[in-house]
Amino acid sequence: MTALGAAMLVPIAATQSANAAVVHVANPYVGSTPYLNPDYVAEVNAQASADGGTTGTAEAKVASSQTAIWMDRIGAIAGDSTHRGLKAQLDLAESQAAGSSTPVLFEVVIYDLPGRDCAALASNGEIPATAAGLTEYESQYVDPIAALLGSSTYSNLRISTIIEPDSLPNAVTNQSKPACATATPYYESGVEYTLNKLHAIPNVYTYLDIGHSGWLGWSSNMGPAAQEFAKVAKATTAGFASVDGFISNTANTTPTDEPFLPNTTLQVGGQPLDSANFYQYNPYFDEHTYDEAMHASMVSAGFPSSVGMLIDTSRNGWGGSARPTALNSTPTNVNAYVAANKVDQRPFRGDWCNVNGAGIGYRPTAQPYGASDPIIAYVWVKPPGESDGDYPSGTHTHGDPHCDPNGTQTDGNGGTYPTDAIPGYDVPAGNWFAAQFQQLVANAYPALGSTGGGTDTTAPSVPTGLRVTGTTSSSVSLSWSASTDNVGVTGYAVYRGSTKVATVTSGTTYTDTGLTASTAYSYTVTAQDAAGNVSAASAAVTGTTAGSGGGTDTTPPSVPAGLTVTGTTSSSVSLSWSASTDNVGVTGYAVYRGSTKVATVTSGTTYTDTGLTASTAYSYTVTAQDAAGNVSAASAAVTGTTASSGGGTGSSGCTAVYSISSDWGAGFNANVTVTNTGTAATQSWKVTWTWAGNQAISNMWNASYTQSGKAVTANNAAYNNVIAPGGNTSFGFGANYSGTNTAPTLTCTAG
Repeated sequence: MTALGAAMLVPIAATQSANAAVVHVANPYVGSTPYLNPDYVAEVNAQASADGGTTGTAEAKVASSQTAIWMDRIGAIAGDSTHRGLKAQLDLAESQAAGSSTPVLFEVVIYDLPGRDCAALASNGEIPATAAGLTEYESQYVDPIAALLGSSTYSNLRISTIIEPDSLPNAVTNQSKPACATATPYYESGVEYTLNKLHAIPNVYTYLDIGHSGWLGWSSNMGPAAQEFAKVAKATTAGFASVDGFISNTANTTPTDEPFLPNTTLQVGGQPLDSANFYQYNPYFDEHTYDEAMHASMVSAGFPSSVGMLIDTSRNGWGGSARPTALNSTPTNVNAYVAANKVDQRPFRGDWCNVNGAGIGYRPTAQPYGASDPIIAYVWVKPPGESDGDYPSGTHTHGDPHCDPNGTQTDGNGGTYPTDAIPGYDVPAGNWFAAQFQQLVANAYPALGSTGGGTDTTAPSVPTGLRVTGTTSSSVSLSWSASTDNVGVTGYAVYRGSTKVATVTSGTTYTDTGLTASTAYSYTVTAQDAAGNVSAASAAVTGTTAGSGGGTDTTPPSVPAGLTVTGTTSSSVSLSWSASTDNVGVTGYAVYRGSTKVATVTSGTTYTDTGLTASTAYSYTVTAQDAAGNVSAASAAVTGTTASSGGGTGSSGCTAVYSISSDWGAGFNANVTVTNTGTAATQSWKVTWTWAGNQAISNMWNASYTQSGKAVTANNAAYNNVIAPGGNTSFGFGANYSGTNTAPTLTCTAG
């Protein structure tokens, strides 16, 4: 059994079909029917029957959500007396597909690398981190699985593979641990081999594990992580094309969203929120923002923008009475403010084993934020109710002190925290854990219980930011900002005039089709929750369809690029951007402050937003429009921070603090925090230093750099030039060296 493991599902000979006619779609979760593991369904139903009543009714609902099937050891391929093997599961999925009008989606976890989980004990695998172990992994584990998945019998299934949780993240951050340093080359070779085998099967989709926001969210980890994944992908036969996407939060409890902490740099008591002890200057508080940032990093490293991101939401809901229901702005201390408003109730973000108080999260859903967002689905990889591991009791061979409810762990900075494992239990990894399942159901968010006759009478907030994102001669496309609710928003109703034209249950976009050319249509949107409460209607927007007939223009302009803040005062932010192109001609640009349209610019590519509040950060995007009403997608967002209102323009100044995050003898990763010590917002900053040794920077993130001999100059990126007084930002880099690695003396200059 393993800490990440679930139901145990050697080698089976099968002939892989070429599957030439199979279409490999962009997102296998869209338009598919889930396959439910009957072994897990039986476990859930048995617990629901035993508990009975309202509790049992809620528990039984879990059985209707798809969970992944774990190949957590070689023996799982054939199965055992209580759990079906892989072929038996595939045969059942194929039987389901025979009677289904839509493709059947089958999820399987590939999880048995040599030296698996080098930084943990409870999930250590069966194969040693040796050359012989790698051969065993390839021939006795990967090859039989690939042969089964590649059989022509199953070519009509969509097979989603979750590849080796925790492996490559350990290769990024845990090289100081001898076991991880030894295992890393086998991780890289093993994942490369697995990708080559699975990518060759057209109906198989590959998703690599990227840990979670509390692991790789720091800039000093995110950049090197993207490079590590790119290194492995480029080594495969198909290169970057061998990877369909990435998955975060596998078997973890990090929230999908932190609804009351959307601004990680918000100043409380003179400190940004990410400086709180719980976050330790990690700028990503939840998986949604982390995945979007990691997606951008992966694309920068060479992956195509089409790679999709999955989030495991099987136990990150954090519902129940401890969940905050509204913003508490009273605390003036940053730690107290975070504690009062975060939905993540762990005392330490590093807690991972059978975490006490966790709840089931969002149900498996395709495109939860709409088709344009890189997050392609919520999934349940870890089946709720199956134990992470046991603590050392002299009974179980894979005991891990992190699973001891009476134990503690450290944060690497001298802080000591409880493990937060559910007290009073010693349940082996992968075994059914009834108390955990009961707790996960009780704390589910959104709730799993019946909503009939409930006490929820609070309607969701009114949808904001409704806007037209594109038109053709027969359609109008819309988008809006998500609403919030005390329990959870379940969908949106879209109205054309007074007629309801759609109910949107996934994402915040909709395209209204079958319209008349050259006609104006008015739209509003309402939000609804599970109890049937409906919000008031949004502000109305008008979309005008393009003209009909041959040669109709339906092509939107290109996305405005190069949006930058060119200047600020205490009450204004000035912007500029590069001109868009269009097949006919661009007629203007819409400027948005957050989700609010503040201007239409019909001449030039600059705008100054006035009447703003001093010492405040504002986010801006720009869209382009042509004469036919086609609207481009929004530009990348930039943030402009107004200057302070007191006494003139204020002074400028900054400091830079250097720290090494990891050092493996021949190379290292470092992080630099830049703090504005002046009384006015910076418009630019520069950090310079001279190495004492032969350090040579190989890559840098969140800043640009030049190195001439020992001298280094790092300049702000286009998106982090503005730092409010007392605020900070950071950049990081990787470097090589030999000999000593003395920290340099840094000089910071603010403009």
